[in-house]
Amino acid sequence: MNLAKLRDQPHLSVSSIQDYMDCGLLYKFGRVDKLVPEFKADALVYGSAVHATLANFYEGLKTTGQKMSAKQLQEIFESHWQRLAQGRMDIQYKEGKNYDILLLEGKELLSVFHQKLPEDEGSILAIEEPFTFSLDELPVPIIGIWDLVLEDMAGVITIVDHKTSSKAYSNSRGGSQLPTHGLSPGGQVEWIFGS
Repeated sequence: MNLAKLRDQPHLSVSSIQDYMDCGLLYKFGRVDKLVPEFKADALVYGSAVHATLANFYEGLKTTGQKMSAKQLQEIFESHWQRLAQGRMDIQYKEGKNYDILLLEGKELLSVFHQKLPEDEGSILAIEEPFTFSLDELPVPIIGIWDLVLEDMAGVITIVDHKTSSKAYSNSRGGSQLPTHGLSPGGQVEWIFGS
């Protein structure tokens, strides 16, 4: 399944639903009128760099069967962060944050991630796997991406959704993603959070 092809067709996504719930005008300007925002939030760029790093990590693990070192993981993150953020004037950093601080925070986050990895997570079935499903009540499908799909020795399928938000998810914010991903075909959902 190709995400670009899914996005070319009328659809809803967790982020579009959240935009609508947060602010109808945000949804209209971004999703209907396709206006380009004046800036990009630092958290979005940071999250993209972390997700790309973890995808590289899991691809390497799936291909070689070997976990890369924490240092390698940090070097990959630095490369992605440089590619996505260095020299960009359209990134709006939160107060107290900047390019260098988020670079260090990303390296620290990935160091903790590496330390807390279980010895055997099971077989990797998919990495950054697009999905789509329909509900009778909606005229268009919902699409998204699973960060990681694992299968353990007992055959239990686990969908991992990595988060880089420093806030815990609640029913008021981010709450739609958790049940939406759980509605999609695939099985049990395990949420792995980072800060």
